[in-house]
Amino acid sequence: METLQLESTITCPQCGHAQTETMPTDACQFFYECNQCHTVLRPLAGDCCVFCSYGSVKCPSIQEQKSCCS
Repeated sequence: METLQLESTITCPQCGHAQTETMPTDACQFFYECNQCHTVLRPLAGDCCVFCSYGSVKCPSIQEQKSCCS
């Protein structure tokens, strides 16, 4: 069994700012505010959370091949 990666670097599509964040293991994160331009990011259509849409690593649920937010 592979170890879950809990850190993901979110890149803002508006300004390109990248920030490494620790992902929650018990909930999905639906909103994320860019620290540089303050744009509030939301998941893209078909994605369950901001990490799946804008992160370098998918959320823990997806890594475990479970449905997100279960």
